[in-house]
Amino acid sequence: MDVDTRLLRYFVVVAEEGSLTRAAERLFVSQPALTKQIRQLETLLDTRLFTRSRAGMALTEPGRALAERAPALLAGWDRTLRETRQAAGRAAKVLRVGFLASAANELTQHIVAAFARRRPGWRADMRQARWSDPTAGLAGADVDVALLRVPFPGQENLRLEVLFAEPRWVALPAAHPLAARDLIPFRELWDEPFVAAPPETGRWRDYWLAADEREGNPVRVGAVTDQPDEWLSAIANGYGVALAPASAARFYARPGVVYRPVSGVSPSHVGVAWAPADDTDPVVRDFVRCCTDSRPTPR
Repeated sequence: MDVDTRLLRYFVVVAEEGSLTRAAERLFVSQPALTKQIRQLETLLDTRLFTRSRAGMALTEPGRALAERAPALLAGWDRTLRETRQAAGRAAKVLRVGFLASAANELTQHIVAAFARRRPGWRADMRQARWSDPTAGLAGADVDVALLRVPFPGQENLRLEVLFAEPRWVALPAAHPLAARDLIPFRELWDEPFVAAPPETGRWRDYWLAADEREGNPVRVGAVTDQPDEWLSAIANGYGVALAPASAARFYARPGVVYRPVSGVSPSHVGVAWAPADDTDPVVRDFVRCCTDSRPTPR
């Protein structure tokens, strides 16, 4: 019998959390989708793994047996997969670099050029991810290193070097009444509908909605998008406003969308992240060094 490792991963998280809701948030999937995957695994194994109640998800005896063995099985598979992919990259002299949106802004080209100088013959293969994966492929070992916006879900399980900070601004429809302002206090945006990332992204979505900086005022979501083009279209069409790094005004200029500084909201940070297992990988270390060497000098 062949079982998809994804089903085992979902099972392990549900077993750890004891709750479909919390597990779905950790996995960046919807609760109905997670429920379907757990039922699929139970069908494949022809046994119930959980008993379900209002209190949560409790493991059955077969479920406990699987929960004891599955983490080690998945860790071994992850290690094998990562080593195989890295070996392929090393043979081709390619480092897979995940990133979101504008990556490290104008520093990106300097980082890539510095890496090419440090590793002659090597290439940094830049791979852009959707916002539904705030780790840009790092969590799934699809990339070797990533340029990310922090905070992001799963950050505590990775190594991270923060490179720089920049203010969060607001992107508004050009016809919005606040678009003519030079500076907008964040509290004046609390009642506005916001264009948000998918709910499964958890902390990532909450951060870009500044959910913790609203003094308890609820968030209104006008649209949900997963990539920059959709995000810009939603704003231009008046479905909502959105917080964005100040650099978005340079990288994502578009007719119908204006960017304005915001006061009363914390800045965004950009960092380079990698898996703890790669701490001793000389190629990953070289790339991280190129990132930190390119870090702007504090003013």
